[in-house]
Amino acid sequence: MDGDGDGDGDGGERLRRHVPLSEVVAECVRRWFQDALKEARAGDASMQVLVGQMYHSGYGVARNEQKGRIWIEKASRYRSTAWKVSEKQPGYNASDSDSDEVKGSTK
Repeated sequence: MDGDGDGDGDGGERLRRHVPLSEVVAECVRRWFQDALKEARAGDASMQVLVGQMYHSGYGVARNEQKGRIWIEKASRYRSTAWKVSEKQPGYNASDSDSDEVKGSTK
């Protein structure tokens, strides 16, 4: 035992790399995009919408509105609300509470 409580026997001398949170989050978002893309290619309409949103906003991938439109077009064949949410932030669904505001309603 080295006395530093971690049980590694190095006396606490080994340097540990501290990764900034922004790098950790960026890597998670990139992986999220890759996972979503895999499912979108397999035909999952929800993931096609998500990939389209991610391309549109540049979230987890370089922004590319043309690719975003292509994925939304694919999703719209199976999901009528795809275009409605195409420019929303990634993960936003048409079923979210504020997506269908009733016009002319009074509170």
